[in-house]
Amino acid sequence: MELTPDQLVAEFQDAVMELYFARKRIALLEAENQALRAQLADATEKVGAEA
Repeated sequence: MELTPDQLVAEFQDAVMELYFARKRIALLEAENQALRAQLADATEKVGAEA
């Protein structure tokens, strides 16, 4: 299947937009992961202090 130049440009633009949103999602997930790790560390410290 061959694409016309206009179709190639449209496909490229779609890929760029998908990458943009994927990177935003990754940044959100990394921030959530960091917060959860901090929460886990706090909980672990509390359990260690109680023992």
